[in-house]
Formats: sequence, structure tokens, C-alpha cells
Amino acid sequence: MALVPNDFDDLFDAVEEQWQDRALCAQTDPEAFFPEKGGSTREAKRICQGCEVKAECLEYALHNDERFGIWGGLSERERRRIKRGII
Repeated sequence: MALVPNDFDDLFDAVEEQWQDRALCAQTDPEAFFPEKGGSTREAKRICQGCEVKAECLEYALHNDERFGIWGGLSERERRRIKRGII
């Protein structure tokens, strides 16, 4: 008998884990994606450009209000601008 998700959140969690397993950042140094204040984001953004799940990552960060790190190729400041409708 197959397991059936109890609700939308269970299904969302299952799909969420699938894209994270395919993310390039999962195969690299996580410190590049969480630089110290004023540190360079260049390396993390370069890695994101070639990632097949970049869109899913950005959607996750916006949906979950991630405040730190590079997600979907964007910094926290860039994500804030998207939420405000500036970009």
C-alpha cells in the first residue's frame, strides 16, 4: 500500500526535498552561500547560474522569507526588492 500525503503541507515537503537533492549548492561549500556581512556573493551566484533548480530555490526562499544567504541566485537584498515589487 502506497503512502498518501495527509495534506498539502506533506506533499509540499516531499517535493521540496526533491529539488534540494538536485541543487548544486548541496554539492559545494555552504559557506559560499552564507558570506559574512560585506563578503563576496560572486562565487555562490556563479554556481546558481548553472543550477537546474534555481527557480525552485528562489520560490522556496521567497515563500519562506529566508533572510540570509544566496537563494536562487539572489541575495537577501535582491529578494527583498522582489517582494516589494521593485524588480
